[in-house]
Amino acid sequence: MNLNWKESENQIWAEDERGKTLAVIDFPSIGKNLVEIIHTEVDPSLRGQGIAEKLTISAAKKIQNSGRKAVLTCSYAIRWFSRHKDFEAILADPQKEAEKAASLCGPACGMKHPK
Repeated sequence: MNLNWKESENQIWAEDERGKTLAVIDFPSIGKNLVEIIHTEVDPSLRGQGIAEKLTISAAKKIQNSGRKAVLTCSYAIRWFSRHKDFEAILADPQKEAEKAASLCGPACGMKHPK
């Protein structure tokens, strides 16, 4: 399947040939030069192909090139950034993001370590 990659100021997505969105990452502005990566989603038909990582890399580069910083609330992004220190400079608070990553325990969105 061929994907058509699209982007706006605060979103990157992939569509199929019919224009159906199959993968998306959202990073809306939340302040001057600050975005929040809130959501990454990939259609089940594309999972396991590295699409979420491709979206996240593209978003990180777009944020970096614009001079903005990011706050992470998407659990996929939190985990991804914790493993990719080369993009740490775009994080508004790298220590806080590392703490968020340490609290996650599973692949499901938002799963926290039991207390």
